[in-house]
Amino acid sequence: MPVRGPQQPGRHRKGLEVSNASGTKSRSMAVPALGSEQSLNRYLTEIKKFPVLTAEQEYMLAKRFQEHQDPEAAAQLVTSHLRLVAKIAMGYRGYGLPVSDLISEGNVGLMQGVKKFEPDRGFRLATYAMWWIKASMQEFILRSWSLVKMGTTAAQKKLFFNLRRMKKNLDAYEDSDLHPDDVAKIATDLGVPEQEVINMNRRMMMGGDASLNVSMRNDEEGSGEWQDWLTDDRPLQDETVAEAEETALRHEMLAEAMGSLNEREKHILTERRLTDNPQTLEELSQEYAVSRERIRQIEVRAFEKLQKAMQRIAQERLLPLPMAG
Repeated sequence: MPVRGPQQPGRHRKGLEVSNASGTKSRSMAVPALGSEQSLNRYLTEIKKFPVLTAEQEYMLAKRFQEHQDPEAAAQLVTSHLRLVAKIAMGYRGYGLPVSDLISEGNVGLMQGVKKFEPDRGFRLATYAMWWIKASMQEFILRSWSLVKMGTTAAQKKLFFNLRRMKKNLDAYEDSDLHPDDVAKIATDLGVPEQEVINMNRRMMMGGDASLNVSMRNDEEGSGEWQDWLTDDRPLQDETVAEAEETALRHEMLAEAMGSLNEREKHILTERRLTDNPQTLEELSQEYAVSRERIRQIEVRAFEKLQKAMQRIAQERLLPLPMAG
């Protein structure tokens, strides 16, 4: 049963597209192809050829796209910020994912930023688009890191993406549990429970999910897989079900057999043998105003009657006879 680990392929794109006002896609922008890690260096070299826009040029292009959905204007805005995406992607290399995948995801975020950018607010596109780029990359990392969600709240996501940096600042060992004082400081600074810090640190030390079908010794055939060493000490399911059914049957037979006793016998037997804190002969003798010996005799007689009733019921149901207790 293969489990997805951090080395997962992303969505490679050879071009970026924008949509016009009618929703149809315009022609592909002249963006360098980014298909694998081998082509990453060539891609980084090629995106440096796109000119950096001045504030005035950026404003005019953004207005053209905002008012007329001009695909050429969007293309220039996107290509002029491809270096920003690559720079941000380099900051996420520590999560074990190909940089080319991170850049591809960041380019999607960049296009979203261009689409929603409002130039009249007075900010540069880089300031606004940076948040879209980071959000796209972070979502991709969270999806790819583990089949089990790493974090569902904003605080948990913040913990995931800041834990490694904060450990470094605290001089904490990368591959060991955190000191309680460090746990407390990180939890306070990020606003999460201390147990979440401990759990997240341990999961990140493991480097994401791993396949249980991986051979234990890659250089030997038939060496077995990791899942072969997993054991479950709990009873088998069929044994658990059979035991539960037998217990339910015994309780049912006991309840039916108790009907053969009178109220005094039923009460004495229950208080002496069927409770977690049985009463003493002295306590029951005072309750019924008789001697302790008399209580003992009633108890013995009641137990014998109960046994006979249980045996009769078992025979009627063609069941094995219950053991005398």
